[in-house]
Amino acid sequence: MAYSTKEKKAAYDRVRNVERRTKLFRQGQLAQNTTIGDPLPSPAIVLPIKAPKHGLKIAVIPDCQVKPGVSIEHLAHAGKYIAAKRPDVVVCIGDFADLPSLSAWDKPGSLNAEGRRYKADLDAVYRAMDALMTPIAKAKGYQPLLIETDGNHEDRITRAVGADPRLVGTISTADLRYEEYGWRVIPYLQPVIIGGVAFSHFFPAGVMGRPISSPDAILAKLHMSAFAGHMQGRQVAYARRADGHEMTAIISGSFYQHTEDYLSPLANQHWRGMWMLHEVKDGSFDEMALSLNYLKRRFG
Repeated sequence: MAYSTKEKKAAYDRVRNVERRTKLFRQGQLAQNTTIGDPLPSPAIVLPIKAPKHGLKIAVIPDCQVKPGVSIEHLAHAGKYIAAKRPDVVVCIGDFADLPSLSAWDKPGSLNAEGRRYKADLDAVYRAMDALMTPIAKAKGYQPLLIETDGNHEDRITRAVGADPRLVGTISTADLRYEEYGWRVIPYLQPVIIGGVAFSHFFPAGVMGRPISSPDAILAKLHMSAFAGHMQGRQVAYARRADGHEMTAIISGSFYQHTEDYLSPLANQHWRGMWMLHEVKDGSFDEMALSLNYLKRRFG
């Protein structure tokens, strides 16, 4: 389903309003003594997207955590799948980039941090985004709405600038070039609602803002359908509203081929893949999980 320029503008209005108020912060150009206050005008951004009678089709790409030296063939497979199935919306749930050079866990000078470079991190992101977007760009007459919700790894740039004022104006989230690839970027932990489903890298709870760690808890706390990344593997929960509409919550944060050094061999055996949400309407949808193995077999 292709959208006219007018329809896209209407859908993006709310996102642009938020971005105007957070632009300086997100680009790392705030003066050291500037107070931002609360830049978010509402708890969530609602995108009014024109949908077919049966509902939207939304592809969701979980955390890719792209970094130098890891395989990215699966992203080309995902791009081919999206181009073939033509979902109305593609949501990248955040942590597309890993940015290990900015990791707060591995201190500069430590063995783990040796050889890491910010430029190398960015180059890896560009190669990965090219692999994903090239098949989509080549699909004639296909212009999906592309939404990216920043994750804690993208937020590493903002935190690095906040921790070292000398970086102001030197590095910024704009370095990732997501917007140049056509994505509308949603600020970190700002939920965006599409077709009655809330999307965010994760949904915080409590005073400390820790991630809600189970889909059942998401439904209990948010009272609506939702999709989050951040946690490896896949978890799905179902509930029903008082009006009879179904609610579904999914937590799935692993769409990569590599293993993570900080995880044990057993923990590294988590499920990896992407999702297609069919007939998304008023929070109801039918979910379809697509494993890395399926994508490779079908589109490799």
